[in-house]
Amino acid sequence: MPLDISSRFAFTLDEPGSALLQFEAAAVPDQVIVDAACRITGIDHERRVSAQDGIGERVWIHGSGRVEIQYEARIDPSRTLQPLKEMAAIPLHHLPSEAAQYLFDSRYCRSDEYQGLVDADFGGTTGGARIAAIRDWIFANFTYSPGVSDASTDATASFIARAGVCRDYAHVLVMLARASSIPARYVACYAPGVTPQDFHAVAQIFLADPNSGKGAWHMVDATNMADLSKAAIIGVGRDAADVSFATSFGPMTFEYSKVDVAFRASI
Repeated sequence: MPLDISSRFAFTLDEPGSALLQFEAAAVPDQVIVDAACRITGIDHERRVSAQDGIGERVWIHGSGRVEIQYEARIDPSRTLQPLKEMAAIPLHHLPSEAAQYLFDSRYCRSDEYQGLVDADFGGTTGGARIAAIRDWIFANFTYSPGVSDASTDATASFIARAGVCRDYAHVLVMLARASSIPARYVACYAPGVTPQDFHAVAQIFLADPNSGKGAWHMVDATNMADLSKAAIIGVGRDAADVSFATSFGPMTFEYSKVDVAFRASI
């Protein structure tokens, strides 16, 4: 059953300037874009560029004053989720470059100082079993609480607060996975079942596929809200800074964001 997405947001560029947007579902092998329409009003210039790792597109805009984005899409996901605990870690010396870059610290996920903690708290686990243990620990110990974090909150602050939203849950999972020497990246997506409905954030972990033994990216949601087999990926990055739905390179006043994601019966 296809997934219908409606995403709208608006902001004001307080003076002539540019912004980089990323809000459309990506054309990737495990999700088909059945139909999509996008309308951006209030701008002088628009140009599309490839996003991080070639997954999805970003949109450069330039203008001043009020900008409004309206995006409607029907996406048909066909993603099969593998049993996480059955996945082995890929030996570091066998990691491809696309995965190795996600072992390193990033703006919001500074993992080096947590290496001792993950060995102490999750010792005896490796690979997917380690990731499952971290995911379950975050879910059991964190409180989903809108308003306790903002765009400046990093994974360390979230780890201390034990509270946040999906962005914070994903950052902590990514940070602790990297501290375990397992590549992890941040994923922005649309997902049914998320409450309150909004842009959703999860992690992708690079582990061995239990069927082929080859390395692949596997989605993991520490909030436990989303059915990831039905989620529509927007883009990926080192952390939220790489996949923000709107990044302004000048003064910006944000107005609103409204996201609706639901299954609709095919006609």
